[in-house]
Amino acid sequence: MNHPEFPLSPELIHLNHAAVAPWPKRTSIAVKNFAEQNAQYGSSFYLDWLKKETKLRRQLQILLNAPSQNDIALVKNTSEALSFVAYGLDWQVSDNIVSSNEEFPSNRIVWQSLANQGVEFREANLSSEKSPEDALFALVDQNTRLITISSIQFASGLRLDIAKIGQFCKDHNILFCIDAIQSLGAVQFDVQTCQADFVMADGHKWMLGPEGLGVFYSSATAREKLKLTQYGWHMMENIHNYENKPWKIHPTAQRFECGSPNMLGIHALSASLSLLLEIGMSEVERKILANAQHLMSAIQSRADLELLTQKNAQLQSGIVVFKHKTIANETLYSHLQANHVICAIRGGGIRFSAHFYNTKDNLDRALALIPYA
Repeated sequence: MNHPEFPLSPELIHLNHAAVAPWPKRTSIAVKNFAEQNAQYGSSFYLDWLKKETKLRRQLQILLNAPSQNDIALVKNTSEALSFVAYGLDWQVSDNIVSSNEEFPSNRIVWQSLANQGVEFREANLSSEKSPEDALFALVDQNTRLITISSIQFASGLRLDIAKIGQFCKDHNILFCIDAIQSLGAVQFDVQTCQADFVMADGHKWMLGPEGLGVFYSSATAREKLKLTQYGWHMMENIHNYENKPWKIHPTAQRFECGSPNMLGIHALSASLSLLLEIGMSEVERKILANAQHLMSAIQSRADLELLTQKNAQLQSGIVVFKHKTIANETLYSHLQANHVICAIRGGGIRFSAHFYNTKDNLDRALALIPYA
């Protein structure tokens, strides 16, 4: 039986939350209500919409354990936020950035694009003999300005010790940027514990929200290091200064929001986060990791399957990657999709990413659909 908040079609097994997640029922209702209200009353309830925007900032502050709502910017996506950092910092020729060889393109190409400014992008091999964190540290020198890393790698499910990296950055006066798109909504996350300067994530994966709206956290100190690359009425201190009088940059993270807010997305993401926060991220994480462990154990019990995710890693995530020993990934993927198992090809195999509401029956049914050798 499906979770009451996820009335998915009975034949569907959705194991692709690391890509695009289905919305909870309450999110669908929130969007319908917003659309109907707009259609009937136009902008009559705009002040109420602004209260919803404030509520979403508070929800994201809680999810991140940010010191203040003032640290939260509502952005279009992770890529936009990464670009704010990459093109907001004042780079010097011979500066370098340390990252990994497993990053999603958004957390790679934006930094590589700085090469024409004399900035070097260094990629640590996370599967080397060193620990992933030590592999990063080994590439740091006196010219390293920033370490940027995904807290959980999209293709392998590798979860890094971001608190360890954050302390290293603090000790060496290096800025710390985290792509947290595979963490927020899946595992507990604390920007203060990991001492992050910048954190960004889209809402459409583990946060169960819509595409087109994400979060950009910046610490109060790091925020002042970024020059702005976009300007508009919404990033002014007085957003109602319509007469083009002298203006100032907004003192909070709202300075990164140059124009009108995505009100439809705000209503949707707020509804989705309300579910996660009601359950509690500690419980959400417990269920997600339990599902991952169940999948990994079941995969290891089959001689025809090879688990690619590290089952005994110190830190676990909700991502499980495996391959069939005799069936090509593309063939197996097509077979699973045709049988209504929503998944992905990543990391050299098939990626399953189950959320808290997926049941053991869901997982066992999906695995049972994989042909034996």
